[in-house]
Amino acid sequence: MTTTVVTEERQAEGVPGIALDERANVSLARQPVLNRDNMLCAFELKVHQPPVARASEEPAAADEPSSKAQGSATEAIIHAVLHADVRAALAGHPGYLQITRELLFDDVLRQIPAERFMFGLPLGIGADDQLIARIVELHGRRYRFALDNVAQADETFARLLPYADAVKIDMNRIPQAMLPKFASVLKSAGKLLIALGVESQAVFEQAFNLGFDRFQGYYFAHPQGADARKVSAPRHALLNLLQLLGGEPTVAQLEAELKLNPVLVMHLMRLANSSGLALGRKVTTLREAINATGTNRIARWTQLLLYADGRKVALEDDPLLQLAATRARFMELAIERLPEAGRHETDAAFLTGVFSFVDSVFGGSLEHTLNVLALSRPIRDAILQREGVLGALLTVIEALERGAWADIENGCALLEGLQVHDVAQMGLIAAAWAGVADRSAEAAGLERIED
Repeated sequence: MTTTVVTEERQAEGVPGIALDERANVSLARQPVLNRDNMLCAFELKVHQPPVARASEEPAAADEPSSKAQGSATEAIIHAVLHADVRAALAGHPGYLQITRELLFDDVLRQIPAERFMFGLPLGIGADDQLIARIVELHGRRYRFALDNVAQADETFARLLPYADAVKIDMNRIPQAMLPKFASVLKSAGKLLIALGVESQAVFEQAFNLGFDRFQGYYFAHPQGADARKVSAPRHALLNLLQLLGGEPTVAQLEAELKLNPVLVMHLMRLANSSGLALGRKVTTLREAINATGTNRIARWTQLLLYADGRKVALEDDPLLQLAATRARFMELAIERLPEAGRHETDAAFLTGVFSFVDSVFGGSLEHTLNVLALSRPIRDAILQREGVLGALLTVIEALERGAWADIENGCALLEGLQVHDVAQMGLIAAAWAGVADRSAEAAGLERIED
């Protein structure tokens, strides 16, 4: 696919284009933060600014040995955070941003809207009188702070606690014996409690029972039993439809399969009558809806619908569907940047991303579910063994989701033409695509999931 075609598709989808600002050399990744209802309520932005960026800056004058370099580095971070791609990737949710001491004292920080971000204070930042005075000043301007990666109650923690609105506790490092009392005291003090490193249902339930308010991690994307997640249409109906779409079904065959599932018919009729697919008149029959939508869009819509929560929630609040859509779109964008990528390769990349954790919905063996879906061998090998180019790209997006920058760099070394900065930018574009998909049905084959 040519660059021109890709650009036109992005413009048609109404999402930002890739912003290539190599001078800044700042990369960002986002990680989901969920509330007690297991819905998205925020994202943490993970910042990566390689030391080489600072080394390449213009040397500072003798009478200001570090201020110019420091200002350039902090300005680059703020510029990146305020970029349109990042705003779109947040999908209307607030952001958490860990800051350094240098950034805290730089007035460029005040360009960030106070109502959209909470600043994370690592305990290594110190707690001297000058720093506390700066926090008090910014607090007066309605900026809010969270103590970040807390695993013990040391002197720095005690001094900063009165000025923090939230406390982010590392569930994997804090001594388990002290956790219940620690959480109780902080809740009594009116602090918002955020559990970090929540990678399993057991850790989520532990934090939930202790009264934590927010949960950061990917526990929701792991298998929790066959009936753990209610979906908006029967799983067998979605699988049957996907199997049918895997061949070359006639309109009559699709019509017959869809008529067995009223929920799917309802979604398809809404999709067909969306502004992006409008035929100049209202679509009133199922056959017209199939013809207006096309099998490719129906297939994508069905694939992502597998992850949709059965509750009446907006797409941008559904963490699993957001993750599936973002990963699939990233895979598609990334493979387009590689040599000799055509339509077949981009379709395979999308499928690899969207089905890479389908076991989180169906439970049981991932291999068995992939066999039921009759996916091609390269897709199955990429998902199960991380083999081939698709497997390498899948490894890279998983590293981006964790904010594991060294792993991303190692992955890029195996993929000609991709750099860490490219991966981060495409991750933001993919996140923006997922976040606006329910408002751009033509692009996504998706719409707001409602019963």
